[in-house]
Amino acid sequence: MTVLGFRPALWPTLIALPAVALTFGLGVWQVQRLAWKEGLIAERQARIARPVLDALPAPFDPEVHSFRRARFSGVFLHRKEMYRPARSRRRGEIGVQVVTPFRLEGGGTILVNRGWVPGLRRNPETRRDGQVAGRVALVGVIRTPAPAGYFVPDNDPAANAWFRLDLQQMARHAGLTSVRPYYADLVADAPGGWPRGGQTRVTVRNAHLEYAITWFSLSLIGIAVYILWHRRFRRANKNRAGRGAADT
Repeated sequence: MTVLGFRPALWPTLIALPAVALTFGLGVWQVQRLAWKEGLIAERQARIARPVLDALPAPFDPEVHSFRRARFSGVFLHRKEMYRPARSRRRGEIGVQVVTPFRLEGGGTILVNRGWVPGLRRNPETRRDGQVAGRVALVGVIRTPAPAGYFVPDNDPAANAWFRLDLQQMARHAGLTSVRPYYADLVADAPGGWPRGGQTRVTVRNAHLEYAITWFSLSLIGIAVYILWHRRFRRANKNRAGRGAADT
């Protein structure tokens, strides 16, 4: 079949058509993912900017309460603190986030991410001013653990190193009978400056625009290669035909 003087060859068409359709479809999918992720980030930013809740939510709805700030009071169980290897949010320095069980007024326990400390301050003795005793009033961002990636190491309770925020496993390690189904990131630094609060990451990695451009570019390259191949093939046929006429 010839379309506007262009006669597509069978096998190149059978190879190129699925490849172009696949790469174009992947580009469209990445655009959809981009819109979804931008909406997710905007929703998180909107929630964290809302007025502070007067108490921790009960019952808890992650679609409503995640990334909301809340006030709560109680007592830190400093002797049971746990460490999550992490980089600081501000400068990307290597250290740990200090996760401490917090006994709530009125009963119950919540795990609190007090913030980040460099490796040299992992030992509580190096930050005594931050080990506040007695009742304290706090403001924290309510969080639920994000699914751990495939390459994230398993937790190492023996070394008190928690790469995955498994709240129930951490509660058992700390000898707690139960904890809230969420945790809280403190928004302020501890007395003495350590741990440093405000480690909540509202944004997430968002490279979907680059991925979309890559897939659409591959789709265009496939179309260009397909057309150029046909032009060269047609030119070669014309040259062969011309030489055959000259020989006769």
